[in-house]
Amino acid sequence: MSGAGAERKRLGQADAGGQPWREWGPYVAERAWGTVREDYSEWGTAWDYFPHDHARSRVYRWNEDGLAGICDDQQRFVFALAFWNGRDPILKERIFGLGGPEGNHGEDPKEYWWYLDSTPTHSWMTWRYHYPQAEFPYAGLAEANRERGRDQPEYELIDTGVFDENRYWAITADYAKAGPTDLCVRITVANRGPDEETLHVLPTMWFRNTWMWGLPGRGEPPVITADGTRLVADHQRLGRLVLTGAGDPTPLLCDNESNAQRLWNLPNRTPYPKDGINDHVVHGADTVNPEGVGTKGALHYTVTVPAGESVELRLRLTLHGPVDEGPACDLTGGFDEVMAARLAEADDFFAALTPDGAGKDEALVLRQAVAGLMWSKQFYHYDVARWLKGDPYAEAPPESHQHGRNARWSHMTNCEVISMPDTWEYPWYAAWDLAFHCVAIAHVDPGYAKSQLLLLLQEWYMHPNGQLPAYEWAFDDVNPPVHAWAALKVFEIDGAGDFGFLKRVLHKLLMNFTWWVNRKDSTGNNIFEGGFLGLDNIGPFDRSSHLPVDGTLEQSDGTAWMASYALNLLEISLVLAHKDPAYADLAPKFFEHFAYIAAASRQAGLWDEDDSFYYDVLRETGGATVPLRVRSVVGLLPLAATATISTIALARLPELTSRLRWFLSNKPEYADVVGGRRINNGQQHRLLSMVGQDRLLRILSRMFDEKEFLSEYGLRALSKAHKDEPYTVSLGGTEFGVGYEPGESTTGVFGGNSNWRGPVWFPVNFLLIEALRRYYRFYGDDLLVEYPTGSGHKLTLGAIADDLSQRLVKLFLDDPDGRRPVFGDVPKFQQDPDWHDLVPFYEYFHGDTGAGLGASHQTGWTALVANLILRTRR
Repeated sequence: MSGAGAERKRLGQADAGGQPWREWGPYVAERAWGTVREDYSEWGTAWDYFPHDHARSRVYRWNEDGLAGICDDQQRFVFALAFWNGRDPILKERIFGLGGPEGNHGEDPKEYWWYLDSTPTHSWMTWRYHYPQAEFPYAGLAEANRERGRDQPEYELIDTGVFDENRYWAITADYAKAGPTDLCVRITVANRGPDEETLHVLPTMWFRNTWMWGLPGRGEPPVITADGTRLVADHQRLGRLVLTGAGDPTPLLCDNESNAQRLWNLPNRTPYPKDGINDHVVHGADTVNPEGVGTKGALHYTVTVPAGESVELRLRLTLHGPVDEGPACDLTGGFDEVMAARLAEADDFFAALTPDGAGKDEALVLRQAVAGLMWSKQFYHYDVARWLKGDPYAEAPPESHQHGRNARWSHMTNCEVISMPDTWEYPWYAAWDLAFHCVAIAHVDPGYAKSQLLLLLQEWYMHPNGQLPAYEWAFDDVNPPVHAWAALKVFEIDGAGDFGFLKRVLHKLLMNFTWWVNRKDSTGNNIFEGGFLGLDNIGPFDRSSHLPVDGTLEQSDGTAWMASYALNLLEISLVLAHKDPAYADLAPKFFEHFAYIAAASRQAGLWDEDDSFYYDVLRETGGATVPLRVRSVVGLLPLAATATISTIALARLPELTSRLRWFLSNKPEYADVVGGRRINNGQQHRLLSMVGQDRLLRILSRMFDEKEFLSEYGLRALSKAHKDEPYTVSLGGTEFGVGYEPGESTTGVFGGNSNWRGPVWFPVNFLLIEALRRYYRFYGDDLLVEYPTGSGHKLTLGAIADDLSQRLVKLFLDDPDGRRPVFGDVPKFQQDPDWHDLVPFYEYFHGDTGAGLGASHQTGWTALVANLILRTRR
């Protein structure tokens, strides 16, 4: 069997429930401190309540974090790596970074690590980390960023000089599964510096502390015992875990219990608390159990490596039955065979995935994008009702906790592996991020992608009123309704055969669609609000907060999202109606709702005839109307509300055809939004579009203008014209403004850590490229558009979609000078071969230079680069 076939077979076994190949995976966050789940403070100050300084000593309540962490799908046990360079004040057990209030652009990790490889079943994985040999500058990083303003760049680890003369450890962890619960681990420690150096390496295993919750059946702690060069761990539900290390490591044991004395000057439950191994290795303290028993254990290696050389460490983690001691773990020949086989199978899997037309660099980006998606899967636990009232044996949260953040979501119980936007900055799911993740994941693991889309629609996630949870900082916030669009894309990528999946999605989305109609169309005029809608500081004021004046903000993007939503549900209904005529009754509903929304958008003043653009409109209670003339993606999103229906599809559904004829005959005022008819490939097609052809060409003229939206690396979120002409508006006696900011945000609106005022973002670029392709399917080669605007060069919309895709892809590729735009002007990344092919996937990108910005591991929606490579090269 080929390697690609071997991995596909494992996926099939996992989907069918035959072999639990997904049971163990990289489901451990890079950060669990500073999260909402761990915050029991009076005022909801998560970063202050559980800071980084507490993390090594304080037990987490809801989930764990670690370096290159592996756990089971309920996170009962965790395996991760820890290091000490002999100079740091603490062990390196987790990625360090600044909390939201500390950074000059919000939260930000201050280290360098990469997810280089992973198959969908995690049968093969590779993680990379660069660890300074000098003392890690914790205090210096914090101090320098505190002193910088929002108009200055962030102060990063590379700026401190700790990597000068290559004085760092390049650490690579390779994981290969011999079976679903039999994991071979190879740690390669390379000394890149000019001198011999010593490194302490501590592969660590521990049990998540659930015995302190005070819940029935969870009171007896599991046990880890030292046994020579092994750690033997017994768990009541899992059975026996054995971690075996080659060579002669020293087992160190402590307890996964808080060091209450250090944290709060209270008595400890154990003399060997969570930071016992840290204190023993760093300070020589007697804080590890001399009896070799605990709930957290490490195999302590001390390796001395000459300059330019490397050392390899081998371990094997296996799960056995509750009684069986298990066979002696093979760390020699059998180990080598497993590692070689899984790597070869991974190579074959990605070779089969990569299009023939893709170059070597594109293949590298594609593979690392998939790796980031796979490593971003995390165990996520959050029982909101219990979080609100506290655990039985714990001190009750303050009264304000009961009425503050997420108090309306007490029905929610999260206890699954979920795809996260970023493993450090956003170690919690977000509804619209997750939808984009699934569209990328579907190319390698459609079963998992479908399960993720269905998860948020389950009754323990979706609110009883039909709202989908936005994200843990505020489930009540509203994310764009892209779930239906994502379900259609995943359905198509998976071969367009899983009608049961589409039915399940549709049944639940009917409730969500109704919630939108009832809650976000306050005047009942088919013009929608919605708040920030994921676009953070895109406007002159925070759209999710109280308006500066009494009134209603009618949103161009909110209306476009709902028009698109109606079309997506129409398409799903049409697909299902071909298999089950009962669904034909739904199609007219969504067709008519789309028509009402599209027509209303033309009549309500969202479209500005003079500017040839869509804007948000503020309707004051006194009757005044204020168009917010900010040229941004808010006004481009109406382009995405488009679909085509062929006469063949309509011929199969005579009831729908009859209804459409009646509707157009009796309500001719809606004929424009239905659009014209065209013959393509012998079929007649009808265009459903929020934007007619005349307005389409006028908007595209702005969108393809290099002085406005079109950059060398995709579409900017805000027109560059606002650089010289910032938009200002006076509301309630206060001036509000928006200017073009191609890089990090200089404003504190929405926390200041997310900027939609100029950079290039993948999700909206991807949606607009998809829209151009749909228009091309209708207009074909007959419609040519000047591209770029003013160039005199005309292309079809299909060719323009291809070019926009390539602009986005080249963010990550070597240019003719051997530079990757994503790295910006950092010489180490651009010139050092040890760094240059380690590709980061940022949250967004500088609107002029393409440099990566924001969250550095946003391989969620930025992994859509994989879809672009697959589409354009095929």
